[in-house]
Amino acid sequence: MKKLTATTIFESLSSPVRLDVYRLLVKKGTEGMVAGEIGSVLDVPPTNLSFHLKTLAHTGLLTVEQEGRYQRYRANLPLMMELIAYLTEECCGGNSEICSDFSAPAICPQCIDMSSDMK
Repeated sequence: MKKLTATTIFESLSSPVRLDVYRLLVKKGTEGMVAGEIGSVLDVPPTNLSFHLKTLAHTGLLTVEQEGRYQRYRANLPLMMELIAYLTEECCGGNSEICSDFSAPAICPQCIDMSSDMK
């Protein structure tokens, strides 16, 4: 992961609403949620929510799938695993073999399955 990608992700999560949206969608896993459901749960007006969802989708933190007239949003967990790996790649003074395994398969085996579903 490039530094610019990481900083863009952090910037997009710096909004309390976007952070709440992302955390909610992480809980929903591969099921995801449509925008109306997200707005209801988080009590965010549709116009405000639309702006935040667009920002998260633009950074790649959310995937969007058209379902009729609705759009289903899902957290892009493989991207978050990449970010965690980027942040921890130099752990233990560069001696990663003495640290925990922060790779996506070790942290979230389901993320590997999700990654192939999102392509």
